[in-house]
Amino acid sequence: MYLNVKKLSETATIPTRGSEKSAGLDLYAAENCVVDARKTRAIRTGIAVSLEDTPDNSHYALFIYARSGLACKSGLAPANKVGVVDEDYRGEVIVALYNQTDEPKTINAGDRIAQLVIENVEFPIVRECEYLDDTERGSGGFGSTGK
Repeated sequence: MYLNVKKLSETATIPTRGSEKSAGLDLYAAENCVVDARKTRAIRTGIAVSLEDTPDNSHYALFIYARSGLACKSGLAPANKVGVVDEDYRGEVIVALYNQTDEPKTINAGDRIAQLVIENVEFPIVRECEYLDDTERGSGGFGSTGK
């Protein structure tokens, strides 16, 4: 499988892997900007992506996750917690970062801002039904398992 990456700006950086076994590819900012305190800002990456040579009858999506260092040290994390890039999307990859602190945070072009993980997804056939199978848990919700 290949991740094809098209640069949309001169300041774009091709995603990289932090180590040989890293699950995610680091995404980089393609612009200088400030994320105001307790605010969200859409950060341009300057890239568009597509997958090539995926197994037949398989479907994939690209998921944008926080970089733990950025979230823990700087208080910047994806606003939607996990971003989803559909397999057929060809526009610019944008990362919406939320500043969880009381101070503005500066992002510079070339800064690592998130990580991109490719995952297999299923496309089930959706059907309406009158009944669902019973389980021991049943309809117990939040905290119902006692853990």
